[in-house]
Amino acid sequence: MAKRPIQLHSTAVKQETAILVGVETPENTGQLQEFLLELEQLVFTAGAAVKRHFTQKLAHPDPKSYVGKGKLAEITQYVKDQEIDLVVIDDELSPSQIRNLETEMKDVKILTRTHLILDIFSKNARSAQAKTQVELAQSIFLLPRLTGMWTHLSKQKGGIGMKGPGETEIETDRRALRNRISLLREKLQHIEKISLTQRLSRKGEFRVALVGYTNVGKSTVMNLFTGAEVLVENKLFATLDATVRKVVLPADPETGTHAHFLLSDTVGFIRKLPTTLVESFKSTLAESIEADLLLHVVDISNPNFEEQMATVKQTLLDIGAGEKPEIIVFNKIDAFRSHENEFYIGHTGLTAAEFEKSWLARENQPAVFISATKKDNIDALKSAIISEYKRYKKK
Repeated sequence: MAKRPIQLHSTAVKQETAILVGVETPENTGQLQEFLLELEQLVFTAGAAVKRHFTQKLAHPDPKSYVGKGKLAEITQYVKDQEIDLVVIDDELSPSQIRNLETEMKDVKILTRTHLILDIFSKNARSAQAKTQVELAQSIFLLPRLTGMWTHLSKQKGGIGMKGPGETEIETDRRALRNRISLLREKLQHIEKISLTQRLSRKGEFRVALVGYTNVGKSTVMNLFTGAEVLVENKLFATLDATVRKVVLPADPETGTHAHFLLSDTVGFIRKLPTTLVESFKSTLAESIEADLLLHVVDISNPNFEEQMATVKQTLLDIGAGEKPEIIVFNKIDAFRSHENEFYIGHTGLTAAEFEKSWLARENQPAVFISATKKDNIDALKSAIISEYKRYKKK
C-alpha cells in the first residue's frame, strides 16, 4: 500500500496588506506625496506591506467619508478585489467618518496615522515608564471614540492596530476608561518621581541630549560616543526610552582639559505626532528640557531635511526646550558623493563647504557634517561639543 505524501502546513503569519489614502487640500498642496511616503514607512515599521496610494484633490476632506463618493467607490472595489486588510488614512477622522468607511468596506480595518503611531509605540515600549506612557496615550485617544464606531476591534483578532487597550477597553464604558486613565496617571507620576530623583542626582554635570526627527541616526551617534548597545534599526521609533551614558572626550590640545558629560538619546519626532503622545512622553523628553546642550541630528540625505528640522524645532518649543544651546549635526553625508567624491547637499547643488558657509551665515549657530556609520568628521563634532563645554564651565 502506497504511503500518503506528508503534507506540510506553514505556521508563518501572513503579512497584512494595506492601502494609503490622503486628500490634497490648499493647506498641504505639494506635500501630500511626501506625507504618504512617510506614512508608508510607518506601515512598514508596523509590519504590513503597502500595495497602493489613493489620493484626491478637495477643498477640504469630505465630512461624511473623508473622500468623495466616486473615489470611495474606487477604493472599496480595489480593497475587495485585492483582499486588502488595512485602509490607512493620513489624517484624523471623526467617529462618523470611521463608522461610514467601515460600513462601506465591511470588516476591513480603518486606521488613521495617529492610531498607527500609537500601535508602533505600543510594540516598541520596553520599560515600565514607556509602557505606561503609551497605554495612557492610547486610552486618552480612545476615550472620545467609545461610541461603537471601532467595532472592528472586537471583530478582528491580531494584526496591526490591535495591540493595547483597544482589545479589552472597547467593551467598557467611559467611566471605566476614565478610571483607568486616572490610575495610569498616578502610576506615571510615581515613575516620574523616581526619574526626577535620578536626574537631580546628576545635577552639576554637563548634560547633552540627542534630539531629531525619527530615524535620522541618533542612536548610531549615541553608540559612537558611548559604545552603548542602543538599538539601531532602519524603522521609525525603534527606541522609545531615554538612554543616558557618561562620555569622556580626549584632552583638549590647548588646555589639556577633558570634557566629560552625560549624553542622552530621546524619542524621535515626526510630523503630526499625536498630542496625547507628546503629553504622555514629557517625562522622557525631560532629558531634552533639562539638557545644557542639544545635539540636533539631521538626516542630510533626506531631500526634506529642512521641513523635518522645522518639525523638531516646533516640538522643542512646545515642550519648553526651544531656546537651548544647540549644535546642528548633519548626519549621513556619505549618502551624497559624486563620482569625483565631492559632497553635494541633495537638491541644493552645494558642496559641504558651501552649504556649511551659507548655513552658518544665515543661521549663526554651530553646525557640523558627519557620517556616524563611517565615522567621518567626528573630531569636528567633538571639538564643537568641547567649545560648548568650556562655555558652560565659565558660567
